[in-house]
Amino acid sequence: MACILLVDDSTFGRGIVMKMLQKNGHDIIEADNGLNALKVLQENSPACIIADILMPEMDGQKLLMALHGLQRNIPVIILTADIQEKTKNICLELGASMVLHKPPKEKDLLSAIDEVIHKEKSA
Repeated sequence: MACILLVDDSTFGRGIVMKMLQKNGHDIIEADNGLNALKVLQENSPACIIADILMPEMDGQKLLMALHGLQRNIPVIILTADIQEKTKNICLELGASMVLHKPPKEKDLLSAIDEVIHKEKSA
């Protein structure tokens, strides 16, 4: 399966998502904020990034901007508890491939990962 960078300041939240992904054969790299995610990306090339929006030091939206500036074309799935359509649209405008609500349903998350990874490979 795929190597996925999971970015969330909540250890509990990362644990829930990590269990879903590992159960389905994915390898996980973790970061607790966007700044640390950028450090992880210096040595790793994940197939996909799953990131929260609200995090200290560098939030998910700033991470999307940084990835664009670095020209790292890694698909990003945003997981957020924010249900506002405006938030979703901003994330998509900043380059997110998809926005899902927390807590994600396992089948929805796995489907999203398959979709963004497949789309990236065919591009």
